[in-house]
Amino acid sequence: MFYLTLLIIIVIFISSMIKILREYERGVIFRLGRLIGVKGPGLIILIPFIDKMVKVSLRTIVLDVPPQDVITKDNVSVKVNAVVYFRVLDPAKSVVEVEDYYYATSQIAQTTLRSVLGEVELDELLSQREKLNQRLQRIIDEQTDPWGVKVSAVEIKHVDLPQEMQRAMARQAEAERERRAKIINAEGEFQAAEKLSSAAEILARNPITLQLRFLQTVREISSENTATIIFPLPLEMFQAFYDSYKKSKE
Repeated sequence: MFYLTLLIIIVIFISSMIKILREYERGVIFRLGRLIGVKGPGLIILIPFIDKMVKVSLRTIVLDVPPQDVITKDNVSVKVNAVVYFRVLDPAKSVVEVEDYYYATSQIAQTTLRSVLGEVELDELLSQREKLNQRLQRIIDEQTDPWGVKVSAVEIKHVDLPQEMQRAMARQAEAERERRAKIINAEGEFQAAEKLSSAAEILARNPITLQLRFLQTVREISSENTATIIFPLPLEMFQAFYDSYKKSKE
């Protein structure tokens, strides 16, 4: 019985003395309450009851920021959520400088999201997300840097608009489409008028082309199944009447 108890004590002693850390883990070692350094990965030997180790993961952490009530610069109330990607670069600072770096980063992300988005208008929030993401990442990273935490990216996930604002935006989009349709129609009319003007100038320089065009139209009509008979008359026949009319006016 004595030997069994002694064996158990030895096993407990060795287990508290030897620690194995994975590749992505680091151990922050405290000796009698004082920080002596960071060790790992691999096998680590501690002095039992004297050394204490706090394990810190160096993997990237994905933090889901819950929906935040934001009032934009143009007084529109929206709900916005985001996702933050960060990792620990300095394990010693992440343990010594802040009580809980994960919780602290989460709170910083929430407050920064509300303050930054409150300074922009709704149109900017919807159309310039990349710019806002970079701004959020820079601000959050500056505040977490003293804790040894590096924020690599911040992405705005979803913007929840009120129903009234959604209907107003739908009406605005519809009006914008109607405006573009009218502009396109006007441009088409303008181009058609330019082509007709050019055609009129060509016909004025060569009157025979008008007669040829007339005969072509007659041919197209005569090819259809119709009982109407059209007899084309040369337009030159009416020139004499036109000249006499002009002289009588003069």
